[in-house]
Amino acid sequence: MNFECSEVGLWKEGLSSYSSRIESLNKPNLLSLDDFYRNQLPPVLHQRNPNPYITTAELSKLMQWKLTRGKWRPRLLDFVSSLDEAAVNWASSKAFQSLPDVSKAVSELTVLKGVGPATASAVLAAYAPNLAPFMSDEAMEAALGSSKDYSLKQYLLFADKLQTKAKELSSECDSFSPSDVERALWSSAIGAKLLASHSDPDSKRKRKR
Repeated sequence: MNFECSEVGLWKEGLSSYSSRIESLNKPNLLSLDDFYRNQLPPVLHQRNPNPYITTAELSKLMQWKLTRGKWRPRLLDFVSSLDEAAVNWASSKAFQSLPDVSKAVSELTVLKGVGPATASAVLAAYAPNLAPFMSDEAMEAALGSSKDYSLKQYLLFADKLQTKAKELSSECDSFSPSDVERALWSSAIGAKLLASHSDPDSKRKRKR
């Protein structure tokens, strides 16, 4: 799906096919990891009042979700799984308190070894999906034309574009968060890859341009 598309129906279609796209990847534990990330973790974070935080075990599971849904980088999981509990609690608590300043929130999390802007964005998206979308390669490609730069500066550009798109698509009838936009873009990109893989080699080459 083209990022500039303003057809709300197409975006809703992309978003509603998210779960079936997750299933289509046939990756071990991805369904349960995705359920943990989208449905179980957010309410747990919000129940920790007045200073919400994430635990090392939760961060490790979040990292498993991120790497299973995207590119597998085992060293990142090793780094995150061995982080000190107090350090993770402290950094994440400061990050959540920094919102709505997304730049400051990402910076508070990236002091942790193995946590770059992309992983930080996943933590923030779980807590505040209306502010901070997850920095997935597929959504970066669609919104910015590249997924090679994982810097804070690039993430802020990305988040701003997805916040703007979410506002553009939202109305009295439909409500989109920046995280909804990310999932719709990811879902659409995975759908296109699936189509390409089922086509003959010639049409596959044409699609790759």
